[in-house]
Amino acid sequence: MISFRQQSDGASSPRPFGPRISVVMPVYNQLDYTRQCIGSLHAHGGLIEEMIIIDNGSSDGTAEYLASLERARVIANPQNLGCAAAWNQGYEASVSQWVLFLNNDVIVTSGWIEGMLDFAAENRVDIVSPAIREGLADYDLERHAEEFVAAMGRHARNGVADGICFLVKKEVFEKIGRFDENFRIGQFEDVDFFRRARMAGFRLAITGRAFIHHFGSVTQNHIRGLDRQNSYEAANRAYYRRKWKLSWPKRLVERHVCKARGLFWTFKERALGGHTLKSR
Repeated sequence: MISFRQQSDGASSPRPFGPRISVVMPVYNQLDYTRQCIGSLHAHGGLIEEMIIIDNGSSDGTAEYLASLERARVIANPQNLGCAAAWNQGYEASVSQWVLFLNNDVIVTSGWIEGMLDFAAENRVDIVSPAIREGLADYDLERHAEEFVAAMGRHARNGVADGICFLVKKEVFEKIGRFDENFRIGQFEDVDFFRRARMAGFRLAITGRAFIHHFGSVTQNHIRGLDRQNSYEAANRAYYRRKWKLSWPKRLVERHVCKARGLFWTFKERALGGHTLKSR
């Protein structure tokens, strides 16, 4: 059985002092990805205080696998309540100073948590995400991660975070509240949360000091395939626009600003470090 307070052979030892982390991970089927993600957390999770897994009504053997995990807290929902609701359940059950929200189609690497925490402490950041590479894991992940962090550790994208993996101080929730459960299933609940955090004066960033691999919206793609007639994504987009009173001109301006900023970051990062903080 896997214990999240143990280290596998060759893994670095946890720090004796400093903040620890509650990891919150919703799952809905996709057992192979969940197993792979948790295996990487076991190998590189020395600062994880607790692992809270929300099973949103899986039917592929996920429940049986989760029952075999030592010291992992499992919240079992009889049906898929969606990402926002699952994240809220995990947050409410958490006990640590920092809460990390993580997709299950992810592989983490050595030093990822330490990199995010060190960056957050030095730069007074309240929500921080790692650099992410998406697609097939058809490369030497650990070697690439080591080389990436060495080259990109001083690079950051300020003012943004990534819903695939983000570490949040509990004070953020105390001020802006939980995730908005009006966003059904998934999509836009993370964007909404980040927007509220920025408006409340909290600092967000993506740091090159940590690197993870993301296979790419595995669960969302699975759900879309099961229910092509029920476009929750379109409904969530419409709700987000109504909530923030985003008229067409405002959306156009935000889209162009976001695109220009992304192009600038990508050009700068490649020119100075040879990589980008978000790649495929």
